[in-house]
Amino acid sequence: MDVLETLSVALGLATLAGINLYLTVFVTGMAVHFGWVVLPSNLQDLLVLGDPWVIAIAGALYFTEFFADKIPWVDSANDALHTFIRPLGGALLAVLALGQADPSIKVIAALLAGGAALTAHAAKAGTRLVANFSPEPISNIGLSLGGDAVVLGGLGLLLWHPLVALIVAIVALGLTWTFLPGLLRGVRATLWLAWKKLVAVTGSSTGSPNEMPAAFRGSLHGEGAAVEIAAPCVIAAGPAKPKGVLGWLARLSDGRLFFVSSRRSSPRVHEVPLAGSLTERESRFLCEKVLVFSPTGKPYEFIFQAGSGPAVDQIVRPAKIVGSQKGAAMTA
Repeated sequence: MDVLETLSVALGLATLAGINLYLTVFVTGMAVHFGWVVLPSNLQDLLVLGDPWVIAIAGALYFTEFFADKIPWVDSANDALHTFIRPLGGALLAVLALGQADPSIKVIAALLAGGAALTAHAAKAGTRLVANFSPEPISNIGLSLGGDAVVLGGLGLLLWHPLVALIVAIVALGLTWTFLPGLLRGVRATLWLAWKKLVAVTGSSTGSPNEMPAAFRGSLHGEGAAVEIAAPCVIAAGPAKPKGVLGWLARLSDGRLFFVSSRRSSPRVHEVPLAGSLTERESRFLCEKVLVFSPTGKPYEFIFQAGSGPAVDQIVRPAKIVGSQKGAAMTA
């Protein structure tokens, strides 16, 4: 049982360090220093966290990060800086928790703990970056406080129910890996939009759509009509899968609309029905969001770079198909 409890503490501390390293060290150190928790013999190496200097430095760093973590984009810059710090800190905490274990066991544990911390860090950093898509402070503050609450709750669980904490950590890491691909697509899309915004602000871009690459254009040759106008975008919702991928929204000369996304072997083509649909465009800080409400299915959501509104309106304007009902365009 002691072995399982030790592994629970090691993996738990590493995972929590991936979310907030300084808070994990600070609270653990305070608990050890003031005797809130009595460490068993197999965890005596963690007593070093109760050193006043360790507590003071961890507290000062947490105090700084507490405020940085509430500011849009500053939080993402802070997460980028800690991409290496948090996994290394998590691995170090796991090694301390193992105490006098065999060196080979410590190396294996350090690798696994570093991976767990990196997974937790990637989930936190990715979520915060996607939240910066709309740079209002409420979501940032809520997510930051939520992360701190998870760390505090996790430390309490490690104290009173270490085996339950081990199960929770394994399940949480497994779920993270399940949803990580979608999160990474969202991160990539957000970074693309941020880059386009930065380029536009510096005057290097007019915000007009780029020329559709030949590979994407060629995938539409079989549709029997030429590409009239196209713009790069991200599909955020709708029947087309997967979500969060970069691609091109292209309008053909016969009025039909297609989303073409990248694929390893060849582009993937998905037709977006315009006949009888309503379209709505909303301008945001980083992007132009377009919704296509089809009467036959769930709505599509496309995300374009900021400043491309006029071109987007041309792409999603009501279809001109004989015998079909014209859609109405609503600009938010």
